[in-house]
Amino acid sequence: MNKNELIASVAEKADLTKVQAAEAVDAVLTSISGSLASGTDVRILGFGNFIVAQRKATTARNPQTGAPIDVPAAKVPRFKPGKALKEAVNV
Repeated sequence: MNKNELIASVAEKADLTKVQAAEAVDAVLTSISGSLASGTDVRILGFGNFIVAQRKATTARNPQTGAPIDVPAAKVPRFKPGKALKEAVNV
């Protein structure tokens, strides 16, 4: 499912126009992104948790030349599914 399909699904289930559903979906995604950017976890009961994890610095290799490349440490978003979502997927 892509974003347009998600918007169509939300519009149908919530009895909204596609424009209203698009605004709602964008608002949710913007809120999640903003919270993660500020370092705050997002916990949605029954769905899962969006968290910010710290990735360590490491050394990788260029596959074409074999030369080592330093990969700096970074903050990365992670998602941990909740119990209800896991159960829904494993029906």
